[in-house]
Amino acid sequence: MSFTKYRSIEDQVVLISGGASGIGEAFVRAFADNGARVAFLDLQEEVGRALAESLSSSRHPPLFLRCDVTRIDELRMAIADAKAKLGAASTLINNAANDQRQRFADVTPDELDKTMAVNFRHIYFASQAVVPQMIERGGGSIVNMSSMTWQAGVPELMGYASAKAAVVGFTHSLAREVGKHRIRVNAIAPGLVLTEKQQRLWYPTKEKVAEMVRNQFLPDGIEPADIANLALFLAADDSRMITKQTFAVNGGRA
Repeated sequence: MSFTKYRSIEDQVVLISGGASGIGEAFVRAFADNGARVAFLDLQEEVGRALAESLSSSRHPPLFLRCDVTRIDELRMAIADAKAKLGAASTLINNAANDQRQRFADVTPDELDKTMAVNFRHIYFASQAVVPQMIERGGGSIVNMSSMTWQAGVPELMGYASAKAAVVGFTHSLAREVGKHRIRVNAIAPGLVLTEKQQRLWYPTKEKVAEMVRNQFLPDGIEPADIANLALFLAADDSRMITKQTFAVNGGRA
């Protein structure tokens, strides 16, 4: 297959949370491959540094910043550090998340707060920190990661699904708030993406994967790069009049 290269992304500053592995890693690789100045945040220091090193020959070697996005002070400092080193962000990819399964009857208020913090709260405050940078540069694109789980009703993911539904509401409201500054705000809602984590924890056999794919219209598994390709388009000038949208990438899954 052959995929589009976006010239308008070259040399632009792209900030990605949760970028060390999974879909986040695909974002980092895709934007680096398109010539962007990438800064990515993650708590996984060893994995993050290894990813940055593997892309050291890129047009602009990515900048890894260790950060716990649930600690808003750390998040703000990391975003400020990225700006100081790379410049004002043209694109923010709010990706960090954790789809940990939880028994509904056992969840405590503290556990629910932690679920919301890792899956939604940082999206709000990262956007709050980056919007002034985008106003300064005359526009930008924010891409928030939602999920199909809140529509599908996946068991043991009540907190996660609630957070991902909140992402859509936040996306719509922020798009109206910042549109006058030529800042676009969109969301991506993936179906089941075959990351290493998903295969290791929930779909460890070919039979499990095949069962999942049978629920799609298209007969291929969704890969992290499929999500990254959409993010590239939403960051590029090609999507300049697209905002307040949530895009499902689910192979037609019912």
